[in-house]
Amino acid sequence: MTVTLAIDCMGGDHGPSVTVPAALDFLRHDTDCAVILVGRQEDLLPRITRAAQEFGSRLAIRHASEQIEMDEAVATALRGKKDSSMRVAIEMVKNGEAQATLSAGNTGALMAISRFVLKTLPGIDRPAIAGIVPTHHGHTYMLDLGANVDCQPEHLLQFAIMGSMLISALEHKERPSIGLLNNGTEDIKGCESVKRAGELLRDSDLNFYGNIEGDDIYKGTVDLVVCDGFVGNVTLKASEGVAHMLSAALREEFKRNIFTRIAALIALPVINAFKHRFDPRRYNGASLLGLKGIVVKSHGSADALAFRYALERAAEAVRNNLPERIAARMALQSASAAT
Repeated sequence: MTVTLAIDCMGGDHGPSVTVPAALDFLRHDTDCAVILVGRQEDLLPRITRAAQEFGSRLAIRHASEQIEMDEAVATALRGKKDSSMRVAIEMVKNGEAQATLSAGNTGALMAISRFVLKTLPGIDRPAIAGIVPTHHGHTYMLDLGANVDCQPEHLLQFAIMGSMLISALEHKERPSIGLLNNGTEDIKGCESVKRAGELLRDSDLNFYGNIEGDDIYKGTVDLVVCDGFVGNVTLKASEGVAHMLSAALREEFKRNIFTRIAALIALPVINAFKHRFDPRRYNGASLLGLKGIVVKSHGSADALAFRYALERAAEAVRNNLPERIAARMALQSASAAT
């Protein structure tokens, strides 16, 4: 099966200078995939002249005359730019020309256009953004990371179901453990919506671990962390800030004098191994779950390596029939709730 990915090449902080080289590198690593580069043809064509013969029909361009800016209002992007690279790429998924789309562009616009064009799966009230977070022993998945700031208990249950299916598809874990992010592990802790969500999760047939606290995320206590988008986004951004601070502080200490510089040279293998293990580029690519199609969001500042990892995640979601898995599980949930 050839997996075809439609790439919004104009989105993100760097546009075609990152998205096109990443796509070409991805094609070299995955010979069962094809990509369609969506964007202004005059910007894309010169970047693939040498690669066109190498990849043949696996590489194509779809012209889109408009581009959605990173700070553009969602309403303007949705209603005013119908020939944007983002929208054209998403419509290719709807029309069956591609099985998934990937963008590093405006997150709000991507969610709004994806929901408008692709629609949500039956039983899903709100799509959610699910990403990967490195932990002490590997990684965990977390959602929602910013799509929904005000969530009802039923929404958190839906997030748990969608995230569980994502992990089952990509990690091949039949019953991933699920933790509800809270300000305490006791059932009586948290706001009313979180406490009610805990009750719904305990009554479901999901593998619910229980409430977890912030430090459990990086311990890897559970396979999936569930929270509303406000909490998830703040947690993610705070974590990224801590990581950047520690990295900068470590560099400063190693450069402090001649002795620390020598120590840095001795410790270089350990430092490089540490950097590889927690390199955020290896975890790039957040899935927009709950849609009738596969949409993956790359970090806006991603470089070519990070963008390639996001492409790999999109291809794996296609190969493992992620929307169909979520739809089937939601149908079971609906049937169970009706009895």
